[in-house]
Amino acid sequence: MFGRFRKSAAPREPTGGERLEAAVRNALPDADTETIHVVTAMAGLLAAVAYADRTFSDAELARVRQELGRIHGMTSAGLDAICSVLEQHLVEFSTLEIPRCCRTLLDLADRELRVEILEALVALGAADGSLSTPETNVLRLVTKSLGLSQQDYNEAQRHYRERIAAIPKND
Repeated sequence: MFGRFRKSAAPREPTGGERLEAAVRNALPDADTETIHVVTAMAGLLAAVAYADRTFSDAELARVRQELGRIHGMTSAGLDAICSVLEQHLVEFSTLEIPRCCRTLLDLADRELRVEILEALVALGAADGSLSTPETNVLRLVTKSLGLSQQDYNEAQRHYRERIAAIPKND
């Protein structure tokens, strides 16, 4: 009736998430599978927040490196490789990868770690001097998707309240 469909013989290109996981695995060769998945998800969310306002500033890149640099066993070469993947796939991480990253953290990270990651994400959003409305929107979405409360979000952003563009300064 419609004829036959031809299957593509060309191999599929890896997604940004797959490339990121490979970079994290290479950067942390002694890490277990759960750690690789948690670090990959955290890095993806860092990229999503950094690019929420459609800019990825030097200050945000420095903050991403600082947050990922806190991970035991992370080297400067590992940071370079991970940040390179993040920069190449910013749009993908700021759109398609958010639900996957949140789901991974919800499944593998305890509440304390999810709160710590939220705090790192808020600090990143404020790294360029302002928490913009798009960044705030992504942070609120991530907060809910991580199974955290509005109170958790409020506490995380309390230190940066003066930088939040969506809140009038005379509050």
